[in-house]
Amino acid sequence: MTTRKGLSFSHMGFFVKDIQAMADFYSGVLDFTITDRGHLDTPNGRVELVFTSRDPDHHHQLVLASGRPEHIDFNVINQISLTADSLETLQEFHARLLKAPVTEILPVTHGNALSIYFRDPEGNRIELYVDTPWYVSQPARVPMPIELPADELMAWAERHARSLPGFRPRSEWRAEMAQRMGITS
Repeated sequence: MTTRKGLSFSHMGFFVKDIQAMADFYSGVLDFTITDRGHLDTPNGRVELVFTSRDPDHHHQLVLASGRPEHIDFNVINQISLTADSLETLQEFHARLLKAPVTEILPVTHGNALSIYFRDPEGNRIELYVDTPWYVSQPARVPMPIELPADELMAWAERHARSLPGFRPRSEWRAEMAQRMGITS
């Protein structure tokens, strides 16, 4: 084993001033594919999100978020995301977080992933998550009952995902992205 058990680094998001110029840069210059885009209402107002990836196995590797203020005292990193190796691991970390010096613990489903968001002791936003076997159009975010047993939580998550726009197996979405990215599998 060359990595530690439990979590691995996945993707990041950051705030930008001109979301279209940044989306054009990452897709046009660095060959990221725009996989989804949309708006999400947050406690700090409405945010436009552009999801990008260079790998059809990952819905997004880089997320651009509108709202970067002009002043310098702003952290442009929206979040640091880590993939859990199982839903049970995600639930174990949730239990740990409830006892840790963190704030804003928020378990949610995105339809294509089950996530826990929280702020570290210095206020940086962290996401721990597991992918689901489904794709739904993004952005999507609904609080989830993480306290349920893992099998019941997955059944709940699937029922919810099936009600969302764009629901389909992740394998279909992956094949479409591979084609858009010019990757043969």
